[in-house]
Amino acid sequence: MSRIGNNPINVPEGVTVDIQPTHITVKGKLGELTQEYSEVTITMEDNTITVSRPSDNKTVKSKHGLYRSLIANMVEGVTNGFTKELELVGVGYRASNQGQKLDLALGFSHNILFDIAPEIKIETISEKGNNPIVKLTSHDKQLVGYVAAKIRSFRKPEPYKGKGVKFVGEQIRRKAGKSA
Repeated sequence: MSRIGNNPINVPEGVTVDIQPTHITVKGKLGELTQEYSEVTITMEDNTITVSRPSDNKTVKSKHGLYRSLIANMVEGVTNGFTKELELVGVGYRASNQGQKLDLALGFSHNILFDIAPEIKIETISEKGNNPIVKLTSHDKQLVGYVAAKIRSFRKPEPYKGKGVKFVGEQIRRKAGKSA
């Protein structure tokens, strides 16, 4: 029995949900998201979405909680949005953006130019005495997570000095250096 899949999803005011036999579309003040689904039944009554499964087959059970979580994230995204913040830790590490182009100086011989998807709003914060921060905001949770992971992959935090691109609040496991 899926505990996540059985939870109902409350739809707030200003959000419209269109349920078709193969896909669901959620529209809100921040945008519109569409998700295809299969092997589950999605119904909406009184501003509440419920996801149910027709059988206890293993693949159907696995998709029950998955689609419930995806739809809940869609409703959350079009009402509030999602934000990821990345911190650049290291001497000389800089970030700046020109529209949807992110320019990163991460200690390589060249700057990294990265094009950001138009659905994502990007902001770079550079204050004297603090590490530069790249802030990504969008209504699509999957896209924000993917872009943040891609930026982090350019220079992952290393365990000895902790230099690299890390998520704000992320704890890096540190290793001891050489013992003399």
